[in-house]
Amino acid sequence: MAVCAITEFHNEQKKRMRAVQDSMDVLNGKWKIAIISSICCYKKRRFSDILNDIEGISNRMLSKELKELEINQLVKRTVLDTQPISVQYELTEHGDTLQTIISNLAEWGVVHRKAIVGR
Repeated sequence: MAVCAITEFHNEQKKRMRAVQDSMDVLNGKWKIAIISSICCYKKRRFSDILNDIEGISNRMLSKELKELEINQLVKRTVLDTQPISVQYELTEHGDTLQTIISNLAEWGVVHRKAIVGR
């Protein structure tokens, strides 16, 4: 019985680690979480707004990362009928499930900065 419980525990841990790795594969890179955070704050953001929100990201990199987030069904892209044409991004229903995680990450970041830097 004890060996069975240990094996079950190890199997559950492997599933958990696989799930963490899957999450990291989708959210990997320097910019994706910042992009999601920008969209979370405002609900809908134009490309140029996101570009202005994230210091250091290039047009090309933002475009690439948004496409990947769209492929992973976290972000929805809408072309607006304006002159000139503009594009708006918002979180999908699935992407919206990340809001709590982003909020918790931001709170942790504040605490961590205070612990490390003192500010």
